[in-house]
Amino acid sequence: MKSVKKVVALMTTILILSLGTTGCWNRRELPSLGIVMGVGLDKSEDSGKLEVTAQLIKTSELNSGGTGEGGGGGSGGSSAYWNLQNTGESMFATIRGFTHKSSRKLYWPHNQVIIFGRSLAENGVQEYLDFFVRDQETRLEVYMLVAQDKASDILDFQPKLEKIPAVGISELMESQDANSQTCVTQLNEFVTRLMSPTTAPIAPIIKIEGPGAKSELSVEGTAVFKKDKLIGQLTKEETRGLLWAINKVKSGIIDVKCPDCAGTVSLEIIRSKGKITSQIIDSKPSITIEIEEEGNIADQSCDANLVAPDATEKLTKQAEKAILDEVESALKKSQKLKADIFGFGDVFHQRHLKEWTQMKDDWDEIYSNLEVEITVQAKIRRSGTIGRPATPEKEQ
Repeated sequence: MKSVKKVVALMTTILILSLGTTGCWNRRELPSLGIVMGVGLDKSEDSGKLEVTAQLIKTSELNSGGTGEGGGGGSGGSSAYWNLQNTGESMFATIRGFTHKSSRKLYWPHNQVIIFGRSLAENGVQEYLDFFVRDQETRLEVYMLVAQDKASDILDFQPKLEKIPAVGISELMESQDANSQTCVTQLNEFVTRLMSPTTAPIAPIIKIEGPGAKSELSVEGTAVFKKDKLIGQLTKEETRGLLWAINKVKSGIIDVKCPDCAGTVSLEIIRSKGKITSQIIDSKPSITIEIEEEGNIADQSCDANLVAPDATEKLTKQAEKAILDEVESALKKSQKLKADIFGFGDVFHQRHLKEWTQMKDDWDEIYSNLEVEITVQAKIRRSGTIGRPATPEKEQ
């Protein structure tokens, strides 16, 4: 009996020790991976098929001293990236087709941005999003953008401060809180809006601005979708009007006129809070948008004493009017497009479920004529390190 137990113990010990020698059965070595940093989706002008541009890191060039200018195609020079292109009928088939052009399998966990070309966005993006949501390697926090023209052109534009264009675009998006005139949209946010029965998806618009060597990338305006198709866009001012209402204004500048004299005053936004509430009175739906804002005097071009109580009160009223105008402009544009970018439909769905069942089938028409009350309360907290401006004393 003892010998049997010894044999069992020995076999168990051998089995346990052998498990530690198997190694990582599914490991993939770094030299075998094509690390994707950005992806652009366009509609091929020749065939009308999907055209995918995958931006891969050239790891051997990352530590070189070159700037990478002119090396977008990855054919030589000191470019630290390679823009690989392929066309196909479906997203997954097109990506799998990259194996015919690259010896390395595409690796997605480090992807920074997804850029849709305008033509593709106008025809619908839903069928191309499924891969990025379903695949185990992709991330839901990747930034979503719409190119003013072709996505491949954006990924081929060499930024001045980064070796990898996709990294430069990602960092550009991360800096947008400073002005709050750009809707920073991640994949999970876009898909959540897409899955809503009423809320319209939105994404920032990126374009190449300026001629030749002076050109630069610029994020300007917001693409507005109806279901999954691009139908219009908001200006920077209209975009911030939307962000005021949905509580996504972080910082920025409000320019107003100096009270009682020529010149302008720049008010820095320090804090902001937006709140949307709904009411149904006598079967008539309505929305109230409440906005609270606090700011500081950041700059003035006039010689007025803006810290005087009467001047501060006038500045406050002007700030409130400026915010109100931005929200109203965004509301009017969206009602004209019949695109509920504010998410009013979801608010009614959550708070007035019984009435919502009667409204949902006609929501587009209801939204375009919806009564919306906007209230703004602004405060000016500080004037910086000085009160009166640094100007020469006036002659008596």
